[in-house]
Parts: sequence; structure tokens; C-alpha cells
Amino acid sequence: MATLPKSIQNLINEFSKLPGIGPKTASRLAFYLLKTPNIDLQNFAQALGNLQKNIIYCSTCNNMSETDPCTVCSDPKRDKNLICVVEDALDLVAMDQISDYTGTYHVLGGALSPLDGIGPENLKIKELINRVNTLGQVEVILATNPSIEGEATAMYIAKQLRGNTKVKVSRLARGLPQGADLEYADEFTLSKALEGRREY
Repeated sequence: MATLPKSIQNLINEFSKLPGIGPKTASRLAFYLLKTPNIDLQNFAQALGNLQKNIIYCSTCNNMSETDPCTVCSDPKRDKNLICVVEDALDLVAMDQISDYTGTYHVLGGALSPLDGIGPENLKIKELINRVNTLGQVEVILATNPSIEGEATAMYIAKQLRGNTKVKVSRLARGLPQGADLEYADEFTLSKALEGRREY
């Protein structure tokens, strides 16, 4: 039975550890890199090696950055009293593509998931509460994912902020996407769409 050289197999094994990468995709990536020109391979290796070296977390919002505070928190045009709470930095990037939003963010670093051992102490919830308490009138937009964990996280944060009269808490509307057919929507999506209905 033919076996691959150990260096190739090791690379395949490392690629297989990445989310969404199975053994076949890992093999294709490894063999693609074998055919890549040496200079490109060196650039790839350097980018990979520097990945964690140059990344820090903003002391205000916990966003990944190369500066502290991050570019969002240091932007004087941003409304500091409008905070959009997201689970991770990719959610922040998605939200910030909306040109209408001019506020700031707070990155939790995940969502509550007792089955995975993730409780409030594992997320940046306490930091959010402290940040909100130091501001005057503030709106907190809960933009966690519409999953069970995301909903639980949003409910927990809303409960923590409930006693503060200077805080308005809102949740992103959810429901049917543009162009969707009702017959293909699940019960949860239809329920949220009905709940979030507005006057027409």
C-alpha cells in the first residue's frame, strides 16, 4: 500500500483540523501548495507565521486589531453612545458594511453555550456592562446570531442591563429574507417575521 511522504501527510493532518476542511479538501490544499512557486509559498508561510504576532484586542470593544484602540473606537465620527453587540469579529465586519450604521461595537468572543462549557464569565459581557455604565444615555443593539445560543446570550445581556434607566436595549429584527417564499420558511423564521411586523 502506497503512503505519502511524512511532510505531506503532516500538512494534510494540519489542514484537516480547520473547520469545514475534510480529508479530501486537505489533500487538495496540500498538493496545491506543492505546485505553488517558492516565493508565493514563502509569502503564505510568512503571513501564517505573523498571524497571531500582529493581532491585539481593542481594550474598548474587544475587536481584533493592530492598534489599541481599534480603528472603529478611535474614529471621532462614530457615535460612542450607540453600541452594536456581536459574537465575533466577522460579525462586526458584516455589520460595518452597512453604511447607515455609524455607532461602535462590542465583540463578545462567542455566545453562551452551557453544553460547551461557555458561561458569562467566558465572554466579554462584564466588560460590556462596565462600558455601558460609564456612558450617559446609550443604546445597545443586540446583534447576536439567531441561534439558540445567540438568543440566550441576547436575553442574558438584556437582563443584566434592565436596571439601568439610561440604557435602551434593542434587538436586530429577524424574519423572511427578500425574495423568500413562505412555503420554504421554517416555523421559527415565520414566527419572528410575524412578531417583527410593522405598519404598512
